[in-house]
Amino acid sequence: MVQPTTGSATSASQTLDTSPLLEFDKVGLEYPFEGSMRRIIDEVSLSIKPGEFVSFVGPSGCGKTSILRMVSGLSPAPLGEIRYRGKPITKPLNNVGIAFQNPVMLPWRNTIDNVMLPLEIVQPYKGQFRQKKAEFVHMAQDLLATVRLQDFQKQYPWQLSGGMRQRASLCRSLIHQPEILLLDEPFGALDAFTREEMWSMLQALWMRVKCVSILITHDLREAVFLSDRVFVMGPRPSSIIYEEQISLPRPRTLEMELSDEFNHYFSNIRRHIHHN
Repeated sequence: MVQPTTGSATSASQTLDTSPLLEFDKVGLEYPFEGSMRRIIDEVSLSIKPGEFVSFVGPSGCGKTSILRMVSGLSPAPLGEIRYRGKPITKPLNNVGIAFQNPVMLPWRNTIDNVMLPLEIVQPYKGQFRQKKAEFVHMAQDLLATVRLQDFQKQYPWQLSGGMRQRASLCRSLIHQPEILLLDEPFGALDAFTREEMWSMLQALWMRVKCVSILITHDLREAVFLSDRVFVMGPRPSSIIYEEQISLPRPRTLEMELSDEFNHYFSNIRRHIHHN
C-alpha cells in the first residue's frame, strides 16, 4: 500500500503559488477540409498552476499535439484564448523547452555541446555565453549527471543509444531554465524497459526545476506515474471529458505501478478513453 507523504515530498503543485500560470479559455481549433472547416477541438477550458505536471491523453487525431503548439505560441489559438500569466499568447514564447519523440541532435556537436545549444541562441543567455561559459558548462554537467550521462559528455550522437539521446534531449530542453516544458510523446520510440527508466529520470529533472510540464502520451501508466493531473480528451471534435487528480507521493517509484492506488487511477482514466 502506498502511503501519503508530508513535507518536502509533497507534489510541487501543492507547495507553489496556486494562481494559474496558463489559462485555457474556450480554446478551439478548425482545419479547412474539402471546401469547409472541420472542427478538431471543440472547446477546452482549464488552468495550470506554476510547477504543475499535467498530461493530455486521448484517441489519435483529437488535437493533443496541437495544444502544445498553441501553448508554445508557434500556432496561437485560433479560437478562444490561452493566457500566460494573464496575457494572451499571440507569438512564440522564449521561456519554453520542448522535447519530441525523436531527439534531434546536431551530429557535429558532442553531448554537452548539444545540451548547451539553447544557451547560445536564447536571450538573456546568448548575450552572456562567452563571459559565463564556464558557469553554463557546470549547469549542463549538473543536468547530465542527474540522468547518468556524466561519463558521456564528449560522445557524439551516433555513439549514444536511443535512450541516451533522449536523456540528453531532456537536459537540452531544460538547460535555459524554462517556465514551461512541452513533451510530445518523448518516449514513444523507446523499448518498454528504457521507457520506464526515462520516467524516473524525467521526474528527477522536473522535481529539480519545478517548471510547468505538459505531456502528450498514449501510455496511460506513463501519465499516471508522472502527472499531478491527467486530462482525457474525447474524439473529434474533442473537449476535456474527464480529469483525474493524481495524489501519489513523490518521488514515485516503479514499484508503485503494482499498488492498488496506481491501478485505481489507471482504471479510472482507461474507462474514459474513446477510440475513433
